Amino acid sequence: MFAVLSRVDLMVRLLIVAIVLATFLPVTGAQREAAQMVSSIAIFLLFFLNGVRLSRKQVIAGLANWQMLLPLTLWCFAAMALAGWGLFAIGDGYLPPLVALGLLYLGALPSTVQSATAYTSMAEGNVASSVIAAALLNILGIFITAPIFAWLSGGDSVQLGLGGLTKIFMILLLPFALGQIFQTRLAPLLMQRPTIISWLDKLAIAIAVYVAFSGAVEQGIWHQLDPLAWMVLIVLLSVMLGFAFAGSWLASRAVGLTRGDRISFMFAGAHKSVAMGAPLALVLFPAAEAGLILVPLLLYHLFQLILSAPLATRLAAPRRQC
Repeated sequence: MFAVLSRVDLMVRLLIVAIVLATFLPVTGAQREAAQMVSSIAIFLLFFLNGVRLSRKQVIAGLANWQMLLPLTLWCFAAMALAGWGLFAIGDGYLPPLVALGLLYLGALPSTVQSATAYTSMAEGNVASSVIAAALLNILGIFITAPIFAWLSGGDSVQLGLGGLTKIFMILLLPFALGQIFQTRLAPLLMQRPTIISWLDKLAIAIAVYVAFSGAVEQGIWHQLDPLAWMVLIVLLSVMLGFAFAGSWLASRAVGLTRGDRISFMFAGAHKSVAMGAPLALVLFPAAEAGLILVPLLLYHLFQLILSAPLATRLAAPRRQC
């Protein structure tokens, strides 16, 4: 059993631990404020580290590859967001309202960086393009995911007033900017400690999921989602996965990308980021709502990893046979 678990992605294992812990030992009442403070500090550190690691040269190089970046941005924040909106409309009558809203939230999120890059490498795609594109999508996501979500949801679910914008700036934008400022001094230190930094990244995400899911448990998530609702959610997420992977592959061909860039486009365009989704949910929503809204994202994240491994192997096979 332990041998099997060791082959499961570390982030998936931590997310499972966070969900199980929140189910049996949720943080509630007065303790929630302290937990949210810890989570905010962890999120601040996460985005600070992201700012340190993404060099300005990479940003400039990524912007130069506009033939891939522009259509990928439109795919991620327009096509996928509209797909999420459509699934939200379908699921609204069968799922708890906040879980259905989570389908729309899922669609508006940017790509992952680590997993999209890892599977691009496994599929022998253009890894440099994948790293830069996914990283830039995450930067854009800080600015535009919340407005897109608010617009498509009709503005009733999240009010991006001065308070909301201030929280986004203080917890997401400010640490990233500070990381860019201190990049020259700190980047060499981070490169010497990749394992520690990787753990810090993943723990920050797991803490955010634990705090959010604790609120969902307090709201009775396991009672609100009956077997039929789980089945509907899984079917809708399967549709989203099919649209995401097949659609991004066809879109990359339509714009004339090379095979290596098409592979990068597909994984960056189909994957969705828990690293952005969990922290942003805690910024935009109360913990009780955030936990329910994150349910589709957490399941999608697991499904995208399960699908990506055999897909990457299949894409790499033709080149290995040459």
